[in-house]
Amino acid sequence: MKFLFPISRLAAPAVISCMLLLFLAGCHPQSPQGNPRISIETPDGKIIIELFADKAPKTVAAFLALVDAGRYENTSFYRALTVTNQPSNAPKAELLQGGLWNRRKKRPTLPAIPHESTATTGIHHETGTISLARNEPGTGTSEFFICLTTQPGLDFGGVNNSDGQGYAAFGKVVEGMEVVYKIYQKPEEDQYLDPPVPIFNISRN
Repeated sequence: MKFLFPISRLAAPAVISCMLLLFLAGCHPQSPQGNPRISIETPDGKIIIELFADKAPKTVAAFLALVDAGRYENTSFYRALTVTNQPSNAPKAELLQGGLWNRRKKRPTLPAIPHESTATTGIHHETGTISLARNEPGTGTSEFFICLTTQPGLDFGGVNNSDGQGYAAFGKVVEGMEVVYKIYQKPEEDQYLDPPVPIFNISRN
């Protein structure tokens, strides 16, 4: 390795140590807050997401437990909500949903994650936000969605859920939003991607 400036023998160990620390930090990039990042690998490219463990600790911990156990290997993005494939009299959402389930695969039984609403976390459903899919509050497990546009109706007090509790947002896309858009625009039938788009794996970045 050549340097632009000569390095003295005394300075060399310190410089090498600094370079090593920078290399190791680059192998496991984190946000300034120390939040973890994950990589979603698809045929269309990678999506890098920062998980807001500092704001939604329960949701992030549960999601990472599934990631670390390899549960998202060979799964898929399977659902896309657009402004044209939802009932005309219902609140609209624009999102891409994925996880362990699809119409060709039974979802495993997993522990439910306590609901961390946007009123508690302060994480709003903006473009690129990742959030936990659910039925009733506190029933979310492994399924997640990514917002294609800002969706205030999915926040606490929003109109998209009759219970008013909204969804549990827990992170945001920091790289690869173009991949999200590409998958979102693939053919769908009755809200379901046909065929589902493979998720090769989700791992810590």
